[in-house]
Amino acid sequence: MVMITAQNHGFAVDEATLPANLRVTHKSLFDGTLQGIHRTDKPAFSFQGHPEASPGPHDAAPLFDHFIELIEQYRKTAK
Repeated sequence: MVMITAQNHGFAVDEATLPANLRVTHKSLFDGTLQGIHRTDKPAFSFQGHPEASPGPHDAAPLFDHFIELIEQYRKTAK
């Protein structure tokens, strides 16, 4: 999937320094920097970018949907 986002990198994570419990989910096609990571051992992920700059207002919806899915999964296992 390609997402068009505005970029303003004050910092970037070096993929070579990621621990084993983090996997890359998004990379910039412009400069190859990491845009997203996901923990494999916890219900957590991160995305760096401004998706509101993309052509449509709902292009970032999958990120929010994934966040809600993680919360729902955690709630089921936390009981």
